[in-house]
Amino acid sequence: MTCGNCARHVVEAIQTIPGVYSATVDLANKRASVRWGDRTKPNVPLVLQAVQQAGYGAKVAEVSPPSTRAESRDPSGGWQLHLWIAVLGTVPLMLGEWVFGVAMEPWFRWLALALGAGVQVFAGAPFYRGAWNQLRAGSSNMDTLVALGSTTAFAYSTAALFANWGGHLYFMEAASIITIISVGHWMEARISARASSSLKALLNLAPSLALLRGSDGTERAVPVSDLELDDLVNLRPGDRVPTDGTVADGQSALDESMLTGESAPVDKAGGDKLFAGTVNMNGQLLMRVTAIGETTALAHIIAAVQRAQGSRANIQRLGDQVSSVFVPVVVVIALAAGLWWGLMPEAAHQVNQWLSHFLWPSHPPASALAAAVIGAASVLIIACPCAMGLATPAAIMAGCNAAAQRGILIRDGIALEKAGTVTAVLFDKTGTLTVGKPEVARIQGFGSPPRDFDRVVLAATLARRSSHPLSQAVARQSSSEAPISDWREVRGSGVQAYLSLTDGKRATVRLGSLKWLSASGVDLSPGQSFIEEWSSQGASILGLANEDKLAGLVALKDVVKAGANRVIRQLHRQGLRIYLVTGDNPLTAASIARQTGIPQENVSAEVRPEEKAGLVRKLQQEGEKVAFVGDGINDAPALEQADLGIAVSRASDVAREAADIILLNSDLEAVPESLGLAQATLRTIKQNLFWAFFYNAAGIPLAALGFMDPVVCALAMGFSDLIVIGNALRLRRWRLTR
Repeated sequence: MTCGNCARHVVEAIQTIPGVYSATVDLANKRASVRWGDRTKPNVPLVLQAVQQAGYGAKVAEVSPPSTRAESRDPSGGWQLHLWIAVLGTVPLMLGEWVFGVAMEPWFRWLALALGAGVQVFAGAPFYRGAWNQLRAGSSNMDTLVALGSTTAFAYSTAALFANWGGHLYFMEAASIITIISVGHWMEARISARASSSLKALLNLAPSLALLRGSDGTERAVPVSDLELDDLVNLRPGDRVPTDGTVADGQSALDESMLTGESAPVDKAGGDKLFAGTVNMNGQLLMRVTAIGETTALAHIIAAVQRAQGSRANIQRLGDQVSSVFVPVVVVIALAAGLWWGLMPEAAHQVNQWLSHFLWPSHPPASALAAAVIGAASVLIIACPCAMGLATPAAIMAGCNAAAQRGILIRDGIALEKAGTVTAVLFDKTGTLTVGKPEVARIQGFGSPPRDFDRVVLAATLARRSSHPLSQAVARQSSSEAPISDWREVRGSGVQAYLSLTDGKRATVRLGSLKWLSASGVDLSPGQSFIEEWSSQGASILGLANEDKLAGLVALKDVVKAGANRVIRQLHRQGLRIYLVTGDNPLTAASIARQTGIPQENVSAEVRPEEKAGLVRKLQQEGEKVAFVGDGINDAPALEQADLGIAVSRASDVAREAADIILLNSDLEAVPESLGLAQATLRTIKQNLFWAFFYNAAGIPLAALGFMDPVVCALAMGFSDLIVIGNALRLRRWRLTR
């Protein structure tokens, strides 16, 4: 592979295989990654065959952990040797023709042949090899156009020299084509490497060595790849965490900014989670290894960034469709231009001279054969579709890296594209707009207790087995246990069990939402004033019921995240409609909406988890492009249904899998930032595609009409690539306008 277009052809070849879910190609490291569908058995020989049929070589790569892949080779290194040969051969030709004026001297003409041949054979080898491989595969690409254009000029000049036709020879032009395009590839590789800087930073986060503590208390440095689960690793101040683990002993603060984008150090003590690549700042820690290799959080993040960088957006299909027929059409146009200049030279010169009054003076060769050769070569060179192939992937790579630097993980190019078209944002409440750590504010009893122990004990016992944040807050109120059996959780509603009574009988006891209790036949009227008072303060209310009688009410308050109001205002400024959905009661939902600035008419309360997806579907039917922001396992159906799913940092594994964008930083500021960056990326893709199409639409006729010689065409082709990549790189400096 020599350029982004080659990588695109390889991706297309792999994606034609039945069962392939997605394919990405890392051009710099010459690696392809293939993801198969859930019910598909991987067929590696078929992948190798598809790549070879596309005109490229392939073999199975050795799998290595992320830390060992950090030493990625210089992507521009492959072009340096060819570039030096091309420059050393071309510069003397330019000096002889443009500076010393010896182009027509016999000795210089033979020297030009020798230098030009050296450039063709050695510096032009990658282009000729690529063109030959494509020819064998019955296809064509940019290498085909470069090889044809350069060979046309060189072959004509060689024939003219040996036949002593006289006139100008085009050895310098033939060599310049290869030299300038090689320079373009070299610069493209170096600039593209800058676009993937955040991925390189991620790859270099994990250290190569870890300080392993043995069973006898001794410590020794071992490669991180040798670590096993439950190993104990000593972390000194300043050490990077080698793999995921938990704190076995000690206290310290860790810098997790590279993973989450959050600059404030995070305090860690016994049992707290540690993540590979983070930095131990001040204390001594003993860590127990809980994940190794590709199972660490850092490895998953790296895989997500790599997958996103190599992915394709739907908008890229336009460029792909044009590129697929572009080379054959260009060859036909080049032949037509050559025949026109060769067979009707007078008419061609007349048209050229007439257009010169409106454009600029040009001096096509006087010889009909020379004019035909140069006209055809010019068309072939300027039409190289590199800019068209780079337009989308360059912007996606830059956008995904800019997002990763901010702690925003974007699944793929399609997610970026979808984010750029969002018109409405639907927020879940708990853990998204609120901190997600509710605390019990008040417990109120009603009637006589079901047994001679505190209601708090019963509520805590019922809540203890549930992982819901509200249940966990209630469970912390007591460590005592009530005699319950047949415990079960009704998702999104509450928990219930049988309580063993002193007379040997059992009573059904429930703890959960007021709507659920009411639907179960529980009379809530005794607690109406309590419900209204605390709901108006934004508290969530859980009811404790003994059979059909209300035994108690629990008010839990969850703090609205700092800056939530500012985030909602920013999203409004971006022209988005904001909605709130919660399983809480309407009074609590209304209070949260008032605090955050969400219109009351856009609030949906007492919505069960399975109903959230239905609410998303309803908005979509009204013509909205919906982004759903959530964090829990209950949000997975809504995340999947939404046009764009955004999962916040504490999102469960299910929610993360369903999401298109993952916010590693729990700061809500990342929501408008991720949407704004996506819109900027989509705008950049459209700009790049416009420039690429405009460049070819304008350049090809000018070259065919004799207004651009092969050297200028090669310069223009390289310049168009740099414009596309440079425009994409602006995304690295993008900032949200407040």
